[in-house]
Amino acid sequence: MAKAATSKAPAKAAATAKPSKATGKGGGKAPRTHRIAVLPGDGIGEEVVREGLKVLDAVAEIDGFLVERKVYPYGADHYLATKEAMPAAALEEMGRMDAIFLGAIGDPRVETGFLERQIIWGVRQTFDLFVNLRPIRLYHEALCPLKDKKPADVDMVVVRENTEDAYAGLGGIHRKGTPHEVAIAEMIYTRQGVERVIRYAYEVCKKRNKKRRLTLVDKANAIRAQDIWTRTFAEVGKEYPEIEQDHAYIDAACMWMVKSPEWFDTLVTPNLFGDIITDIGAMIQGGLGIAASGNIHPGKISMFEPIHGSAPKYRGQNSANPIAAIEAARMMLEHLGEAKAARRIENAVRHVIETGRIRSLKAGAYKCDEVGDIVRDAVKAGAGA
Repeated sequence: MAKAATSKAPAKAAATAKPSKATGKGGGKAPRTHRIAVLPGDGIGEEVVREGLKVLDAVAEIDGFLVERKVYPYGADHYLATKEAMPAAALEEMGRMDAIFLGAIGDPRVETGFLERQIIWGVRQTFDLFVNLRPIRLYHEALCPLKDKKPADVDMVVVRENTEDAYAGLGGIHRKGTPHEVAIAEMIYTRQGVERVIRYAYEVCKKRNKKRRLTLVDKANAIRAQDIWTRTFAEVGKEYPEIEQDHAYIDAACMWMVKSPEWFDTLVTPNLFGDIITDIGAMIQGGLGIAASGNIHPGKISMFEPIHGSAPKYRGQNSANPIAAIEAARMMLEHLGEAKAARRIENAVRHVIETGRIRSLKAGAYKCDEVGDIVRDAVKAGAGA
């Protein structure tokens, strides 16, 4: 889930939804067309989404497909102006599209977690986006805070279950504000939910064709209900004899990600633990400014986003780093079947970082639109191919 906002943002009039379209070269027949819903959201969301779409338009033109998009205003500004968070009609309309591109959600003017639950969790639940896919890849050793770790040492992907666990919202608070207050938060795991995400992870590991090692991360020794993960992992694993089955408890996994990230290839984990280890992964790959995620239901509408928060203190300054949003656009293209276009973006991002064209991912090191221009131009030049 997107990180909560941490500082105050200036108020802004609610946005209105406006359709836009990228151009492409259609040739003699109608070009491929992808319809996406755009949710810029809060804080820096609008700025980084703009740059992600800029790069998306560039590859669409090169590879000859169209992107039709509709922008939705839902977020803090809209909520404060209308008291409308995420209407059912908007979700129904999004369901007829191919993908959702999200900027960031969260604003200190609104109760912590309210917008995240209404918008992000609402989209995940409505469209049953049961996979949170988080690639963790280091493009340059200078970005990694770990000593002596190089790009070859940090190349993994985390498959996080995305619809169950403690985030399902079961429980509540009894006798709030009294000395006898009780807070209950229940973890829920279903065999269907566990098996489908584990099976997805085995398939991801199989296609990566690297170490072919899949690590289950849980805490079944202390949280006995998570035995359902251990058993299901072993049972499904019988169908994938070519993949090495590995296991780590969450505390050990966090330790080893910092000490020896090169050990990991593909990881699969429950929702809560996935939220923890993917942020560790983001830091060892260079920080939140480069990390992206996909909220996926294979073969159906899915949502893609940078995983940094809304960072409202940087709103309107044109100083946020949009690389994570550009990477999210790349993941969206992979989901839409535009593998060639996705590789163009990956190659361009790697090229501008490896060659020092972009030397820092910190907010303010470059203008947000400057980074977007650099990556777009690298895409057009075929850089890194």
